[in-house]
Formats: sequence, structure tokens, C-alpha cells
Amino acid sequence: MPDLLIELFSEEIPARMQARAAEDLKTKITNGLVEAGLTYSGAAGFSTPRRLTLTVHDLPEESPLVREERKGPRVDAPEKAIEGFLRGTGLNRDQLSIRDEKKSQVYFATLETPSRPAAQIVSAVVENVVRNFPWPKSMRWGSGPLRWVRPLHSIVCLLSDESGAKIVDLDIDGLQAGDSTCGHRFMDPKRFSVSSFEDYTAKLKRSFVILDASERAEAIWQDASNQAFALGLELVEDRGLLAEVAGLVEWPVVLLGRIEDQFLDLPPEVLQASMKEHQKFFSLRNPKTGRIEYFATVANIETADQGATILSGNQKVLAARLADAKFFWENDLRIAKSKGLTPWTDSLENVTFHNKLGSLKQRVDRIAGLAMNIAPFVGAEADLAAQAAQVAKADLASEMVYEFPELQGLMGRYYASAVGLPDAVAQAAQAHYSPLGPSDSVPSEPVSVAVALADKLDMLTGFWSIGEKPTGSKDPFALRRSALGVIRLMLENGITLPLKKAFALSESKIDVSDLLGFFHDRLKVFLRDQGLRHDIIDACISLEGNDDLLLVVKRAKALSEFLASEDGKNLVQGFKRANNILTQAEEKDGVEYSYGADVKFAQSDEERGLFAALEAQSQVITSALKQEDFAKAMQGMAALRAPVDTFFEAVQVNTDNEVVRRNRLNLLSLIRSTCRAVADLTKIEG
Repeated sequence: MPDLLIELFSEEIPARMQARAAEDLKTKITNGLVEAGLTYSGAAGFSTPRRLTLTVHDLPEESPLVREERKGPRVDAPEKAIEGFLRGTGLNRDQLSIRDEKKSQVYFATLETPSRPAAQIVSAVVENVVRNFPWPKSMRWGSGPLRWVRPLHSIVCLLSDESGAKIVDLDIDGLQAGDSTCGHRFMDPKRFSVSSFEDYTAKLKRSFVILDASERAEAIWQDASNQAFALGLELVEDRGLLAEVAGLVEWPVVLLGRIEDQFLDLPPEVLQASMKEHQKFFSLRNPKTGRIEYFATVANIETADQGATILSGNQKVLAARLADAKFFWENDLRIAKSKGLTPWTDSLENVTFHNKLGSLKQRVDRIAGLAMNIAPFVGAEADLAAQAAQVAKADLASEMVYEFPELQGLMGRYYASAVGLPDAVAQAAQAHYSPLGPSDSVPSEPVSVAVALADKLDMLTGFWSIGEKPTGSKDPFALRRSALGVIRLMLENGITLPLKKAFALSESKIDVSDLLGFFHDRLKVFLRDQGLRHDIIDACISLEGNDDLLLVVKRAKALSEFLASEDGKNLVQGFKRANNILTQAEEKDGVEYSYGADVKFAQSDEERGLFAALEAQSQVITSALKQEDFAKAMQGMAALRAPVDTFFEAVQVNTDNEVVRRNRLNLLSLIRSTCRAVADLTKIEG
């Protein structure tokens, strides 16, 4: 069974597009082959700056003959229906067969898709994929209609097996598929022929091209780490930069350079940001001092002088960049130390946050007021929380953050410390943006928590007040992320702050129930990711107090453990049986059976036993719920399992004696109300 090798060789593909393009090539080619009847055992896509490559293993020599039978209209059907069936099948009436079915005769068509050679199918599929490839941006060159991310120079398209390799007959706007490719642009640019994927990868490596992006990334990381270790330094991890740099080179050569002494006192984050943003350099840190002292750059070529010329040029460019960063840093510090942060905070009045929500300064004032009100709930000093909120976004007006927006918050911490503000205030300037995502850490210092909650709640209540809500996949103001941030801040810090009260503190006019529902949706997603079933979450959200997220989660976790037990599973079935009987009776009788159950009307020991159990356990459950001891409340429910089971085994609820029937229905109502105090078990599936 032959293997397929495809290479699309072009000018440099932007690094950010390579991984997705390799995956798209694999998906679209293999899907096309399967749709045409060719199966395969495995496939893998690869990318370098100048090529997309795909290997597909164990294709059949040809597609199978496919016969399909289609049932048509009755023989006596209207002529238009028969003609439509003929058009759909591409047959004429003589080619149809007639069969007896029930009381009529029906037309049947037998369609055959003939077998086709694999090479013919591959040619058609590859051409279709190349012509319709989903590049984020593409271009045309020359006079042809073909579009590609950069000019496409050559195509390798081979089917190879034990007997040898055959070039697939393929021509796309004058680009004839062949069996040859190029090595490294500078180190070995000559063309060479290949006969299989294994031959292709081996010859590429001899021509200074590492095909696998993950192999290039690992080589960069290991070489940079080893060279750093030899100097007593450590490589600062940055997997995003590593993936990007691996997409810029085909033959990575790591070179280390020293940062000039005049820049070593810059904050390490400033050095990292400047080198990463402008030069794609990795940072090397001295573990003893915490300073960034060296950088690692990755060249795409080996040179006779071991990269000395490349390194010298890079150091000159870096010095110019760092000189700018040093100027911004020193100028910002001079302003902060001489005038404080007030000039920056005042200047935010000239920055529009949103045309319906005012300036950024007005937003800061709202956050400060909200942080002051939230402070008691998180154990923070109200005045300190308000002060922190007032300066938390001051650095947005600094030159450093204007140049490096990704340093917002961090620079605020540095500047707040430089002017002598309390540590808690300085920390809040950085931490109040967190958490920025599911993997980001959550601040725990009370002042930081107060400002972080206020920042996110102001975003949500503000945009809700003007009707700007997420719709479908659109969330331009990242309100889902803000809601998740509030959820994590509350849960991971054990904060009891009902959301309705938090919304009221913001003083925004909003539909509280709508925003609370939005939070519940985010909470469901968050808890499902932690392994809690959606029906268990719904059972707890349905109860009173569902705006207290900490309470909801405690209840949901306890209910989840309870339902994992045999008592839990069986009690749910007993509850549902009681609820179904009761609901049907209430609908039939037009009354609500919610009170009046009296043990004196009980006619059996099983009834009396259930009365006693409900009375005892309702007291246990009520006391446990007041103390928010949900595990104990679940134990109270578990104790009902046996008497409920025994009752249903021995007692007929809908008896002919109407007094006894009503009493038993009211007893079922006691089961329902007792269990519903803990969780709405009607939401539990199964």
C-alpha cells in the first residue's frame, strides 16, 4: 500500500500561521481522500518557514467500486415526481427497476461509483485544497489566479511503496508536481530528488533543514539552557516566544550575548518585554541577583566566525532599543517622584473608556467607591482599598506602558512603590487585573482582592446598564472573562458576598436577574470543568440564596458526594416517585397538597415510621443548613432512604378512603419539602 508525500514550497510563511496551516493541510487532504473512498492508517503535517509538508500512510491502490440503491416514487406517481427522481440519479427510465411493495409498484435506481486509481484521486484532492486553502491572509503573484500566503515555488507530490516512487500527475497554474525540493536557503540551496518521506526528512536534515517544528523548538531550548547553565544563568521560560522563534528558522543556531551594564538596573520585566517584542530574544537571568544579564538570539545559519558578526549587529540594535526603554523608565520615575501619581490619574479624564460610560477617570472613581464598599466583605481596610483603586490604573498614562502595553499593572506596582505608597496599594496596582484566564493565579491579599472584584464588577454592571451584553461567540469587552474572574476570586478566597448585594453596591441600574443568570451560566462552565455534573449544579442554583456563589458550590460538592452513594441514588428515585404521584394528584384534583399530614390517620407501621423519620431528620437538616454544614444535611437526607423505600413497598397512596389518601399525599409533600430544602432533586437526571 503506497504512502503519500506532499510538500508545498514557498517564500517565508509567517510564524504565527504555520502550525494552523500544517493542521489544515492534514485535515483537508485526509478528509478529501476519505470522501473519495481512500482510507489510510496515519497522517502527519509539518511546517517550516518555507514549506508545508504532509505524509499519509498506507493508502489503497484504488478506491473501491461503490453500489448504491435508491428508492424512488411509485410507478403511478405524477410524471413530475418521476422526472425529478431521474434527474437526481442521472439515469433514464429504462435503467430503473420496478419492485412490488405493499399495494403498489415502486421504482428503484442502482447507482455505481466506479473505482479510481489513488493517483487520480490524490491529484484532484490536492488541487482543490491548494486552490481553496484557508489562509488568514493570502496573495496573488504573476498573472495566474492562484492565491497563497506567499509565492508558491514548487510542489512535491509522490506515491511511494516497495517498488519505488511515482510522481502524481498534478498541474496547478503551471506549477507541475515533481519529486525535488530545496535545502536551506543559504547553507545548501541546491535542489535534490526524494523518493519517500523517510528519504525526504533525512536529506532535508543533511541540507540543514529540521522539518519538525517541535524538534526545532526543543533544540533551541536545550542549547540555550545548556549555554546559560555554563555561565551560571538560567533561561527565562517563554513557550510562546519559543514556538514563534521555531517558526522563523529552519536550522536554529543559538547565540548568547551580554546586556550592557548601563541597562542592568532596568526592571527585569522591562528588559524581557523589550527584547521579546522587538528582537525575539530570550532572557537569561542571574539566579543570585534576579537580574536579566544576558540574552539568547536564534540565528538561521552557521557562520565561519561562530555568529560573532550576527551577535555584534544584534547587540547594537538591542542597545538602541534598551536606551529607549531606559529613557521611558527614568522619565516616568522622575515625574512620579516629583509630582506623585496624581498627574497621571488626572490625565485619565481625557481618555474615553466608553462613550456611554464616560472617561477612564470616571471608571476609576466608580471602582474606588465600589472597592471601599466591598472591603469589609474581604477583610480589607476600606480607605486603603479606595486608595489602591484610585492609583491602580495610573500607569496607563506612563510612557513605559504606552510603549509596552503588556506591562500595565506591573509598572503601576513599581511606580506606586517608588512614591512610597503602602505595599498593599502597590501590589493591588498589579494584581487587580488578575485572574486574566483559567490558568492565571488569583490574588489573595485583601486590598488586591477588593480592587480586583470592584474592577470586574464595574465592567459587568456598567456594560449591562447600557445593554452591551455578550451574544453568541461575540464578547468584545471580555465580560465572560470578567465574570469568571469574579467567580474565582470569591471561591478561591472563600468570600461570602451575595451577588445581588454586590450589584447594588455598584449603583448601576441593571436587570439583576439577567446578570445573575449570566453568572450562573459562567459558574456552570467553571464547575463542569472541575468534574461536577450540570444537573447537580442546576439542583443547587434552583434554591434560595443562589446569588451566594460560595454557598452554591459548597452545596453542589456535598450533593455530588451524596449522589455517588447508594443511599443518594435510591433516595432520588424515592423522591421522584413521591413527586410524580403528588404532581399527578394535584393536577387531577386541582389542589395543592402541601400541609395537613397527620400521623393519627396513618394505618400502618410503615406510614408511622416515615412520619417519625421525616420529623427527626427535618430538624437535623434545618439545623445543618443554618450552619451551612451541607455534609450533615446530606446525612439527614440519607437517613430517609430506608423509611421512604419501606413506605412505597408497603403502602398504596391512592386508596379508596379519601381521608387516608389526602393524608398520604400530604405525607409525600413532606418528603418533597424536606428534600427540597437541601437541593431541588427534580433537576437530577436518571
